[in-house]
Amino acid sequence: MSAPTAAVLAHTRRVCTLYKKSLRSLESWYDRRHIFRYHAVLMRARFDKHRNEKDPAKIAQLVADGERELFETQHFQPKKFAMSPGGVAFEREVVPPDWVLDYWHPLEKAQYPEYFARREKRKEEYVIWWEKQYGKAPSSDSHH
Repeated sequence: MSAPTAAVLAHTRRVCTLYKKSLRSLESWYDRRHIFRYHAVLMRARFDKHRNEKDPAKIAQLVADGERELFETQHFQPKKFAMSPGGVAFEREVVPPDWVLDYWHPLEKAQYPEYFARREKRKEEYVIWWEKQYGKAPSSDSHH
């Protein structure tokens, strides 16, 4: 990818990001759908007015002005999706690490015999791979 192509892609992404953030900002300000849509159409018209601009300096200035305006008009408590960064449920569901399964009671493991048999086999394969890759760990007897 040539440098001008990369610059065009970076510019396009910057404009698309500005547009999407602007829409999200409008959603925060206008909770009634029809009012939000009205302002979204007005904002889209502002973007489309400069769609065919060719002067790179003017384009850069327009994007910078748009980003500044977005910053200055941002909502004091923007809406966030619950599972998105900043949302109330972001990273709430904790995925337990694999080693927790080692501490399951044998009666719990007996409920999933195929899974734990395959898991033990994979743990043995991993130990073999590790020793082949890094060598055997020194035994605890050799330290004395």
